[in-house]
Amino acid sequence: MTVFETEIISIGSEAELFKDEKMLILFGKNAPDTLKDYCYNIKVNPVNGSITTDATLMIGDAAFKITSVGDVVQKNLEDLGHITIKFDGSTIPELPGTLYVEDKELPELAIGTSVIIQ
Repeated sequence: MTVFETEIISIGSEAELFKDEKMLILFGKNAPDTLKDYCYNIKVNPVNGSITTDATLMIGDAAFKITSVGDVVQKNLEDLGHITIKFDGSTIPELPGTLYVEDKELPELAIGTSVIIQ
């Protein structure tokens, strides 16, 4: 079952700066001016069900097992299209707005790349 589905609609000029830290930031098109240069902007769509560690994050053709979910990930994703994705395999969510996935190489992102939680 697909819990969330969207796509990248624009990319901030500094969005790739966080790749070395194994993270990326998603935000809807209404990202604040102070953040928009650092974000991958997405269409804000409804979340259908719960985001849990039983789910998989798909970015384009790359699959990542979700290892932990911050307390406000679901609400922020639905309300703002805003979450941080950390590719470090953490099983305890250190930050409430962060979705943690398995420690694998970050995928390439481009305008039109799909982002799906299933």
